[in-house]
Amino acid sequence: MSNIKDIAKLAGVSVTTVSRVLNDHPYVAEAKRKRVQEVMAELDYSPNRNAVDLSRGRTNTIGFVLPYNDHPWFDKVMNGVLEAAFARCYSVVICPTGYDQKEEERYLRMLKTKRIDGLVIASRANNWETIAPYANYGPIVACEYIDHPLISCAYVDQLQAYTDGFQMLKDSGHARVAFTVGREEKWSNSTKLKIAAYEAVFGELDQALFMLDCYNVADGKLAAELFLGLENPPTALYANGDEVAAGMHYYMTHHGLRVPTDIAILGEENLPIAEVLDITTLDKNLRDIGRAAVDILLEGKVEKKQVQHEIIRRNSI
Repeated sequence: MSNIKDIAKLAGVSVTTVSRVLNDHPYVAEAKRKRVQEVMAELDYSPNRNAVDLSRGRTNTIGFVLPYNDHPWFDKVMNGVLEAAFARCYSVVICPTGYDQKEEERYLRMLKTKRIDGLVIASRANNWETIAPYANYGPIVACEYIDHPLISCAYVDQLQAYTDGFQMLKDSGHARVAFTVGREEKWSNSTKLKIAAYEAVFGELDQALFMLDCYNVADGKLAAELFLGLENPPTALYANGDEVAAGMHYYMTHHGLRVPTDIAILGEENLPIAEVLDITTLDKNLRDIGRAAVDILLEGKVEKKQVQHEIIRRNSI
């Protein structure tokens, strides 16, 4: 098998020149670069990428940590990450954790061992005290706001976004509003902030108007059935995703209720299904968060960048 010494000899250049060509070093005469590349092609030489990456100190690869790859929220962020990374000639390693702390730490160790250049974290299982030390080995960008000197973030002001959503429902005449979330408050900052936003607009939360573990259409149907079965049912439902909102909409329309005449529905994420069903939605511009996260990571300095949310008004409120 040929090596760089063989290439150098046949090309009539030094081993250092061959090494520079392999590492895309700018200070190589074009004629020498072309000759080295021709010899490598003649010998069918394939460099050891791991060795080249180690010598260059980078892999041109980003890790993207997410709990699952089949959820619309994470899918939209991932699309933004992939788009921005590919535009900068970077590869992306998808790192699903299932919210398993040990699995997440395995991906963090990839940063420590220089197998990736940096990490974008869409949602985490570990606390920041566990994650932050790994930022000493490469940039880490969170997709939520974090006030930590080592961690960058691309984020939407979730508290303000949720508050705007609840306030819009209140301004539309709804005093009794039920809502859904994903994970428990102790594990999810989003849940914590949504509860805080509700209480800022409507006062103390009635636990009957609050449902955990909602992620898809089936969960939305179940939530609608639960809320409408209350002795004093809500007049508006705020879903934590457009698929959940679609499930609510399905349940309502298949049980003789009219949206928004009988009950209002607000979703999140601005997915195509919300447009098809004419559901008002809170758009957190998740693709922009993914793009911004990659841009920050490749800048190589700690930065906090806010992405603006917006409410897309349709005919469900």
